[in-house]
Amino acid sequence: MHHLLLLIVFLSPSLTLSLNKEVLYLQKAKLNFDDPTAALSNWNPDDETPCKWNGVVCDSSSSVVSLDLSASSLSGPFPSVLCRLHRLSSISFYDNFINSTLPDDELADCLALEHLDLAQNYLTGTLPRRVSELTRLRYLDLSGNNFSGGIPASYGTFQKLEVLALVENLLEGVIPSYLGNVTTLKMLNLSYNPFSPGRIPQEIGNLTNLEVLWLTQTSLTGEIPDSLGRLGRLVDLDLAYNELSGSIPPSLTQLRALVQLELYNNSLSGDLPSGGWSNMTRLRRLDASTNELTGRIPVELCELPLESLNLYENNLHGGLPDVIAESPNLYELKLFRNRLSGKLPSDLGRNSALWWIDVSTNNFSGRIPESLCSNGALEELLLIENSFSGEIPASLGECRSLLRVRLGHNNLSGEVPGGFWGLPHVSLLELIGNSFSGGIAKTIAGASNLSQLILSENKFSGYLPEELGFLENLLEISGNDNRFSGTLPVSVVNLRQLVKLDLHNNAFSGGFPIGIDSWKKLNELNLADNQFYSEIPGDIGELSVLNYLDLSRNRFSGEIPVSLQNLKLNRFNFSYNNLSGHIPSDYAKAIYKDSFIGNPSLCGEIQGLCNSEDIKNKGYIWFIKTLSVLVGILLIFGIVWFYIKYKKFNDVKTNLESSKWTLMSFHKLGFSESEILEALDEDNVIGTGASGKVYKVVLSNGEAVAVKRLWGQSKASDDIERGSIRDDGFDAEVETLGKIRHKNIVKLWCCCTTRDSKLLVYEYMPNGSLGDLLHSAKSGLLDWPIRFKIAVDAAEGLSYLHHDCVPPIVHRDVKSNNILLDSEYGARVADFGLAKVVDDASGKGTKSMSVIAGSCGYIAPEYAYTLRVNEKSDIYSFGVVILELVTGRLPVDPEFGDKDLVKWVCWMLDQKGVLSVIDPKLDSCYRDDICRLLNLGLLCTSLLPTKRPSMWCVVKMMQEIGCRSLHKNAVKVGN
Repeated sequence: MHHLLLLIVFLSPSLTLSLNKEVLYLQKAKLNFDDPTAALSNWNPDDETPCKWNGVVCDSSSSVVSLDLSASSLSGPFPSVLCRLHRLSSISFYDNFINSTLPDDELADCLALEHLDLAQNYLTGTLPRRVSELTRLRYLDLSGNNFSGGIPASYGTFQKLEVLALVENLLEGVIPSYLGNVTTLKMLNLSYNPFSPGRIPQEIGNLTNLEVLWLTQTSLTGEIPDSLGRLGRLVDLDLAYNELSGSIPPSLTQLRALVQLELYNNSLSGDLPSGGWSNMTRLRRLDASTNELTGRIPVELCELPLESLNLYENNLHGGLPDVIAESPNLYELKLFRNRLSGKLPSDLGRNSALWWIDVSTNNFSGRIPESLCSNGALEELLLIENSFSGEIPASLGECRSLLRVRLGHNNLSGEVPGGFWGLPHVSLLELIGNSFSGGIAKTIAGASNLSQLILSENKFSGYLPEELGFLENLLEISGNDNRFSGTLPVSVVNLRQLVKLDLHNNAFSGGFPIGIDSWKKLNELNLADNQFYSEIPGDIGELSVLNYLDLSRNRFSGEIPVSLQNLKLNRFNFSYNNLSGHIPSDYAKAIYKDSFIGNPSLCGEIQGLCNSEDIKNKGYIWFIKTLSVLVGILLIFGIVWFYIKYKKFNDVKTNLESSKWTLMSFHKLGFSESEILEALDEDNVIGTGASGKVYKVVLSNGEAVAVKRLWGQSKASDDIERGSIRDDGFDAEVETLGKIRHKNIVKLWCCCTTRDSKLLVYEYMPNGSLGDLLHSAKSGLLDWPIRFKIAVDAAEGLSYLHHDCVPPIVHRDVKSNNILLDSEYGARVADFGLAKVVDDASGKGTKSMSVIAGSCGYIAPEYAYTLRVNEKSDIYSFGVVILELVTGRLPVDPEFGDKDLVKWVCWMLDQKGVLSVIDPKLDSCYRDDICRLLNLGLLCTSLLPTKRPSMWCVVKMMQEIGCRSLHKNAVKVGN
């Protein structure tokens, strides 16, 4: 019988392979996964051994001891069958899409396990309790998942655990004291979890083997316990982004092995410890910024071999000890926004390769040290808002490593060194608010990377050199309030990237150089308060994005070019020149009167600008003719209206047509207000909201516009006075959309106003709003690529508001109904009736509102109870929009019970896994990208505002998702 079995095995190789249980177990695990990138393609069931399979490592007896499938795009539940591999000591599924909950009981069977890495996946539910029963386990990383609930009590019973990382989950409760029982720990990282407010447990001081302790953004309160001073092996301590209070305990200076100390963004107060720093002989990086620290910087601290010293945004006073200059490793020194005074150490930078120095907004005085760039590594020099005096050191004129220089608002004087003008890598050179003299040297030709040249409010003189026109990357020239003279150099027209040119309040003369129509990106031109003469060139009308134009208080003559009507000017001023003739009709309105005064020979339809009797008579005749035409037009309108509305006279239309309208345009218009007014009837209504009705108006040229008519006074509440919410919304809309230009912000063509009515005319978006389309029967039109494109477009629009507008703009009502779609499903952010400019003068970046504004389901939780608004409020609302795109669900739905969409998604992920929340209309082939965007949406809707990324980061993360998707598609095509 035994010989028969051997014969069968010999004749049947597949039967021999089936006897290898490890192959069978791994094959079962493979069937568990969705494998879109074919990471498991060489896992062949006919192989005799799995030892050559991707990610598999065997020992000398061909038993599987390690499985590493990191970043393989695998999805599906954790394969508990792996625990049958009795010698398996290491499992890593880092950066995949493993979902559902961890099988607690099965995981406890992995008795040989020493290393378990499941970080950056989509696991939900509570942390596995029985994993502490794995007596050999040394490394446990569950970071970047969606685990919820508290840290189990069993986690205080690990026997050999050295690394415990639970970063970026949804863990609740407080950090438990029983973690102090795991004395084998070398790394404890609980950062970025929404724990309940609580203190750092004293028992953490029992972890005497600990080398890394990260408790960043874990809702810590109270004082830092003295017991942390017992962690004699600690190398890295990070307690940043909490609400810690009190002073830094002197016991921390006993941490002899400490290399990095991060305490920034807390509410610490009191002095820095004055003694004991000499014990911390290994400390390289200290970051105690953004606290409430007071007192002086201890000399002992500066005697340490520091690489990085960050104490910015505190209340420190006194001087910077000279001994800091002797540190051979110092590369970063950031002390901005304190009350420090005295001189900078004269040898600062001589003994170390200093890269970055920022001591802005202090009371430092004296000269800038000659030695800052002695080692040729200095990249950023920021000294703004101090009392530095004297000249710029000549040595800085040879510092070719410099990238950014900001010396504004000091008492610096003298001429700028010639080499300083021509540093080849500097992108920002800011010297504003000093007493510099002399001229701009011709060596500026070498500043090939310069994009911003800010020289305002100094005593610079002389001509602008022709070499200035060689700087192809220049975006801004601000030289106002100086003593420059002469004509503008001819070469300045070569600056095709120029966005801002501000030379007001100098002594320039002459006229515009020929060829200014090359400034296609120019947004602001201010030449006021000079001695320019000649005529205003018609080419200025070719500057299609010009928004701000000030030529006032010069000696310009001749007529104002009619081509100026091509511009989208939001602010302009031609006053106090020698201009004559008629004002172009688009600007001949009373509201623009102040922009033309001081030109005795300039005439138009604005009362008080013309003085001669002849001009008055001509104006009167023109007025009579115009009035006659208008009366005729109104008569025709009345007849047409009578035949169309023969049953009922429309009171609203009577008011609209009989009132005197004021039109303010923000773009070149191809229509008049009359075309808009005659189309405002109920047949053209396409939407009604809280602020008014929206009409679709088809113009005579065949194009369409959308017109929002704000409710009349009768629609307002009795207790809302004129000029309150309705008028604020109109003003906010006009103020915001009138001055910004972006492809993902809806275009406001113009506004029309009378005493009783207000109209806003926008570009028409044929596909309506995202909300209407996504939550209707037409939602099937929105496949995943379109949804992702909409998300990216909207994010770029919001990023422009938050990061590119100065000051930043908060939308305050981001929702799917305020994201409009063009014919190609390109998205535009719309409805700025609640938008607010962020007043950052306080340094807090927030603005307090008197009432809650926004839409149900989109309002950030902290906004509801603090009434303080900043960019993070918009980011939360945008996160809700992302969840709408992923789930196809409304932000508030009776099906959710007392939950909103955010809470419902978190609950479903916890209970049923990621597939339960994805819109079933979406193709499963996009699941990887959908899950990544879902994760981003959850990040944006974090309860803690500080955990939400900026909109700039959101755009970058979306771009990475898009690039990853393109790469996958390319791989598939290649295969």
